[in-house]
Amino acid sequence: MMDSRYDRAARQRIRWHSRRGLLEMDLVLTRFLDQHFDTLGDEEMDAYVRLLELIDTEFLEIVNGKRDVDDPALQPLVDMLRAV
Repeated sequence: MMDSRYDRAARQRIRWHSRRGLLEMDLVLTRFLDQHFDTLGDEEMDAYVRLLELIDTEFLEIVNGKRDVDDPALQPLVDMLRAV
């Protein structure tokens, strides 16, 4: 991880906030975190944090491709989530 606005403590908080109320989301996010979290750049981390602000059902619909993301800046991260 290069110089980042997200220090270790911030990343640990974000990882904690990745725990969701839906098992399906927990499974997807756990795989995503295991595969990509340590290599996310600041822009990707910004997008991930914004996605975490969504309610679980909306987030799941986006990840499952049943709903489009409103902000095109979030699409690359959504694509990463869909690929896990």
